[in-house]
Amino acid sequence: MSDNPDLFTVIAITAGGSNLDLLAEQAISFGVETVAVADADAQAKLAELLQATADRLHVTKLPTILAGADAATHVAALECDVVLNGITGAAGLMPTVAALQAGTQLALANKESLVIGGRAVTALAKPDQIVPVDSEHSALAQCLRAGSSAEVRKLVLTASGGPFRNSTREQLETVTAAQALEHPTWSMGPVVTVNSSTMFNKGLEIIEAHLLFNIPFEQIDVVVHPQSVVHSMVEFVDGSTIAQASPPDMHLPIALGLGWPDRVANASNACDWSTASTWTFEPVKDDLFPAVRMAKRVGQFAGTAPAAMNGANEIAVAAFLAGKISYLGIMRLVQAVVEQHILSGFVSDEDMTIDDVLTASNWSMRYAQQLLENGGF
Repeated sequence: MSDNPDLFTVIAITAGGSNLDLLAEQAISFGVETVAVADADAQAKLAELLQATADRLHVTKLPTILAGADAATHVAALECDVVLNGITGAAGLMPTVAALQAGTQLALANKESLVIGGRAVTALAKPDQIVPVDSEHSALAQCLRAGSSAEVRKLVLTASGGPFRNSTREQLETVTAAQALEHPTWSMGPVVTVNSSTMFNKGLEIIEAHLLFNIPFEQIDVVVHPQSVVHSMVEFVDGSTIAQASPPDMHLPIALGLGWPDRVANASNACDWSTASTWTFEPVKDDLFPAVRMAKRVGQFAGTAPAAMNGANEIAVAAFLAGKISYLGIMRLVQAVVEQHILSGFVSDEDMTIDDVLTASNWSMRYAQQLLENGGF
């Protein structure tokens, strides 16, 4: 944004509330009209920081503050050209719905809102209204420019493999939270980092790719690429494969999401072709990382099944980070919740509403908590 003030004007910014100093600095520096914080208790402190930052930067106009669980949803509904949704987890669903209903272009980094909302969300979107910001789906969108949808044979999502791709199952039994948070190539928040290590994140991305590009699950594959330079590939019916490559940096997909379909000059560094390097690709070890196979199955069920899967995972990851369950217990807990949901509370695509999605997500979190209290994970 600061590098391209002639291209972008920020009118609002939202955050959870864990780093109010940075939020205030960004809000005043960009001259936003509205700033929102999910933590309602942080409103007074944020107001103080905004005033102090404005005084330091000699700014006289302060933004309006919105606070509470619905604050980001209100911001997403504001009149603007692009809404960038980078919220983590199911909390991003209603801001996604608000932006789509407002008719605004949605630059979507919150994959969970699309995955759990499924057809109830895509039905709200106009053609090309959702622009993917996840590096893998941004890569696919770029590669798909090389041919028509009828010419696509396969989408290939790349995965770094995380820190445990060469581990044994016995080694995974004793993985600690600190180890899971040491990602070899990406710097991300704790939930996304753990999801990357279990490859649950890649499972979500399979469902996201299916919904974004309307490609059947049997034509979506995952390959482990530890260097994280090739972000994804599209294989066409003539045997050609188009890959998008760039250093592991989110500046490029974010810039594309904001400027789509145009590219923003100098958004990111390019690959250094003057230096020798090696890119490797290897299959996913399904026995060690069952999340990919589980997500494909859940995605084929569709309806509220992905919402139950995601809700259970949010609880499981939080429990793991708190030392309450083992690393392998994350997927065991998710699997148990999904199976119960399919048996007792599943709503199909044909009947599902946004309210059904929220109900399934909330149920899965409660049920996961109950299972945790009973132990065994």
